[in-house]
Amino acid sequence: MAAPFAAAGRRDGESMSDSDENGDADRPLSAAEIGALAHLYRGEVYRSTIWRSRLDNTTNWAVVTSGIALSLSYSSAEASPLPLVLVGLLVAVFLILEARRYRYFNVWRARCRLMETDFYAPLLSGDGVSLDGRWNTMLSDDYRRPRFHVSYWLALGRRLRKNYIYILAVQAVAYLGKLVIHPTPLTSLEELLERAAIGPVSGSTVIIAGLVFHGLWISIALLSLRVDLMRRRTGALIAIG
Repeated sequence: MAAPFAAAGRRDGESMSDSDENGDADRPLSAAEIGALAHLYRGEVYRSTIWRSRLDNTTNWAVVTSGIALSLSYSSAEASPLPLVLVGLLVAVFLILEARRYRYFNVWRARCRLMETDFYAPLLSGDGVSLDGRWNTMLSDDYRRPRFHVSYWLALGRRLRKNYIYILAVQAVAYLGKLVIHPTPLTSLEELLERAAIGPVSGSTVIIAGLVFHGLWISIALLSLRVDLMRRRTGALIAIG
């Protein structure tokens, strides 16, 4: 499971296999096959739940460490804003780990969603379920040649938009507040640069680095949102992706 899907979804009007090439096309499922799919679905739900909890773990770590950094930086008038800078880097590490975990979670989630939309939904609506050569072929191909459904950068952007953009925003506002109003309000630009300085690193360098740091995450979030919106508009992905 090393390479991302270039286009893992089903396109409108696109046939996965023709009925003349597959003699089982439109064949209704037997009771044994329905039972096997039910067990398969339960197993995929279990795996997606496990990876969902792993996503929650890294998010919790980011929240807890950010809270600790805020407590340290605002604990006294002499406290340094350095913990807020360091926690921003630590949160970025957690985000990188979570994006990797999300790519695995997305595999199990997509399989579950495919069975829900193309197997359970027709079954519950009374339309019946058959091997039409579309959803079953897509699912079997995903088992035979398992790959990631989203690229690493898209996974990074999705986790940013869901959770980490808010954590990083709190970190940025807390750092700015530490510089501007704690322990006393600023009186000049020179004082701002003096408070922002970290050892031999000048305050202007630290501020510029912070703007680049947060600007990078905002750009990734916006670009990933654009990609997701384009894929939804074109109908490129229905269940897997």
